[in-house]
Amino acid sequence: METVRQVIVFDAADLRAESTFWAGILGGRVVEDDEWHSVLDASGEWRIGVQLAPGHVQPGWPDGTPQQIHLDLHVDDPRAAHEEAIALGARLLRAAADLDTDEGHQVYADPAGHPFCIGWGHPSREALAERFTR
Repeated sequence: METVRQVIVFDAADLRAESTFWAGILGGRVVEDDEWHSVLDASGEWRIGVQLAPGHVQPGWPDGTPQQIHLDLHVDDPRAAHEEAIALGARLLRAAADLDTDEGHQVYADPAGHPFCIGWGHPSREALAERFTR
């Protein structure tokens, strides 16, 4: 599967605290939306997403329950990526309404049950650069 971007996504009840922390660690900055923050590293690359999870509970290390983090894979061809993921052993957890839409994502689980998303049509590097330099 050829991906155009990989983004690690953290769940958090306090978007600003979490995203500001990771931006500081990476020497970067944050682009904020209401329920999602994008964390850019020092070079301007999008590295981390922070997703609003109002009921977030910190993990009980080392158990790690409930889910705390997942991977977003951005692709140009969602049908091919879906077929490849399924062939490799993924389970589809939440299907998109239509794989032919301009933008969307589907949620899968890896063989051990860890969730990840395959998304498409999300901003190109150029669109991200334009948006993040505003």
